[in-house]
Amino acid sequence: MKLGIVGLPNVGKSTLFNSLTKAGAESANYPFCTIDPNVGVVAVPDERLNKLAALYNSAKVTPAVIEFVDIAGLVKGASKGEGLGNQFLANIREVDAIVHVVRCFEDTNVIHVDGNINPLRDIETINLELILSDAEILERRIAKTTRGARNDKTLAKELDFLQRLKAYLEAGNLAIGFDTDDEDEQAWIKEYNLLTYKPVIFAANVSEDDLADDGASNEHVAAVRKFAAENNCEVFVISAEIEQEISELDDDEKQMFLEDLGLKESGLDKLIKASYSLLGLISYLTSGEDETRAWTIKKGTKAPQAAGKIHTDFERGFIKAEVVNYQDLLDCGSYSKAKEKGLVGLEGKDYIVKDGDVILFRFNV
Repeated sequence: MKLGIVGLPNVGKSTLFNSLTKAGAESANYPFCTIDPNVGVVAVPDERLNKLAALYNSAKVTPAVIEFVDIAGLVKGASKGEGLGNQFLANIREVDAIVHVVRCFEDTNVIHVDGNINPLRDIETINLELILSDAEILERRIAKTTRGARNDKTLAKELDFLQRLKAYLEAGNLAIGFDTDDEDEQAWIKEYNLLTYKPVIFAANVSEDDLADDGASNEHVAAVRKFAAENNCEVFVISAEIEQEISELDDDEKQMFLEDLGLKESGLDKLIKASYSLLGLISYLTSGEDETRAWTIKKGTKAPQAAGKIHTDFERGFIKAEVVNYQDLLDCGSYSKAKEKGLVGLEGKDYIVKDGDVILFRFNV
């Protein structure tokens, strides 16, 4: 999973990126500090892996990972070359979802590019730049499609779709809200890789004081939550500064620190949950003496396609999947005991993999 982090300058975006990835992207109190997209790969915390590894005495533990791309602070006119321009928008065309950091804290020591705190205005500013960038992509596609549309019915149909979609964007709408039941149109809109067609998770960046009640008493957070609900987006509350402190602690200290703040989980945990929920993802597990590993798949994936995540041969030569629920396996204390109790299922090609399934694939190539 690849997530692009966007936001106006000085909203806490690079501080959040640093704390999530410990990649050390430079952050400072002025715009365009991050002049190259920074990329960091983060392991997805999953306590199931260590417990399974202990059960199987695994030599190696491999968690699922998320790749974060930190994009330089956008400003009004970025799509037309203002600030550092459109080059950075290109860097998030390949991501699965966008994490949009919005500032919901007051601090006179940290300047805001527009002079005051207004998260909805900030969201609108970023969205407008993404819309303008997408409209430019569609313009080029229209020019290319027009040339062949006279003699090709499919191209003529696509041209009509492109023009309707462009008009929808120019009315200030995001592509993700464009209704289409037509299979061709659904395929085309995915192919265009539009920024405004990507799902969005809002990270409401608050002060430490607003963390304990999850931003319930913060009017800016309330506004972001309302906007997110109306636009089918996820939202989570975070304090980038606190995340920075957490990132420097070991696991035991981290837990104590969170408890002292009255928190159950870190911002990274919240973000991972929001990402999996938004993108409809789950993890299944494989375990043995060599390795215990988590594999991320789409909810609803059938066994052969899940096997293909490990190796294409597994999908091509799929025979059966031996499946046991993680908790059942742990409760039994061994795979053989789980099998004795009838808790291991032998599943075929139509089996839909569930989160927490521990699977052994049988295949023949």
